[in-house]
Formats: sequence, C-alpha cells, structure tokens
Amino acid sequence: MLFFLNSYRVSFSLKKHEILRSKKNIQELFETGSSFFLYPFKIFFLPAKDPKNCQVLFSVSKKYFKKAVDRNLIRRRMREAYRLNKMNLKANQNDTFSISIALIYISKFKLPYSEIESKLKQVFERLNKIEE
Repeated sequence: MLFFLNSYRVSFSLKKHEILRSKKNIQELFETGSSFFLYPFKIFFLPAKDPKNCQVLFSVSKKYFKKAVDRNLIRRRMREAYRLNKMNLKANQNDTFSISIALIYISKFKLPYSEIESKLKQVFERLNKIEE
C-alpha cells in the first residue's frame, strides 16, 4: 500500500534492508549507542553511518517469555506497529540523517497491540526530540 505525503512516496512495508542484522553493527549499537527506557521498551539508538538507511532491531527476552510462540507474537506486534508508524520518525523522512534503533521489549506481560503502538509512537516522539 502506497500513498503520497507532501509529494513523498511512503511505503508501509518493512523491507529487508530496514532490519538491523549485521553482528558488527549490532555490537557497535550496544557498545557506543545511547539508550533510554520507556515502558515496555528499552531503546538503544545510534546515528548510522549510511545516510540512506534507518535500521531497526526487535528483541523479546527469553527470560520472561519461555515459549517461542509468545515471543514471536510480541515481536510481530512490535514490527507491525513500527511498520505502520515509521513515517513519524524524522530519520525516515530525511535523506541526510539516519539512525539505528534496537527496541527491546522488557515487560513481563503480553500487552495488546494498541498499547504497544501507542508506546512506540511515544518512542518516536522522543527520538525526534533527540535528533534536533
């Protein structure tokens, strides 16, 4: 699904290049990046070297959710909320600045999608303030 926003073509898909997979980049994010906490997320972020790619990592603790089914459910909810709201992140609208983000779900409870989405929107607002 595509639509035009201020003459920009916005895609609601989450492409493979938007997922943070490189072990080197993940290690760099956790070692040198900054972080903050906004329940139910712990967020690590680092301005990326590549100005065209904003990358994201989703993680759910095995400590709190022993069953893979539960971890996958929460991860799917996080990805869906990110996919539909990523246009609110200024780094996704700006070609000169990009950011690597790790979203770590730290709650002990399975939250509904609507609550995860609203908290993710708050995370984006906070990241936008940091970028300025």
